Amino acid sequence: MRLSSAARAVLLALGLLAGSSAALADEGAVTLVIFKAGWVFGGSIGKGVMTFHGQTYGLTAGGLDYGLVFGGSQTTLQGKVRNIRRAQDIAGVYGAAGVGVAFGAGVRGIVLTNQNGAILELAGKQLGLMANVDLSGLAITLKE
Repeated sequence: MRLSSAARAVLLALGLLAGSSAALADEGAVTLVIFKAGWVFGGSIGKGVMTFHGQTYGLTAGGLDYGLVFGGSQTTLQGKVRNIRRAQDIAGVYGAAGVGVAFGAGVRGIVLTNQNGAILELAGKQLGLMANVDLSGLAITLKE
């Protein structure tokens, strides 16, 4: 009887350890408004919000583009951030290669990953005159 109690205690402890180390990452809702402009070199700046575990967090975004960049646009993106355990995991640098054209209104979709493993899946509308074939980086910070 004593051995089976000890065995059960060991199995319970192992189960608790495995459960805590395999804690599933969560996801949150994200909205970003990005202004982008450029001529060969470009830049973007924006702001947004993330809702995670019932709390709303302010976000700022900014980045640089290099390649064929011409024009200016405003893009409103909505979607989700996945694979985060805490709100701060959204902060970081996201890199992408992109091709796009917007004359008046266009549709934009993007999937990005940062160094924390956060995955942004966003889609929305782009307004303006913008043509780009470029490499870009977008840094997102969490307002505290």
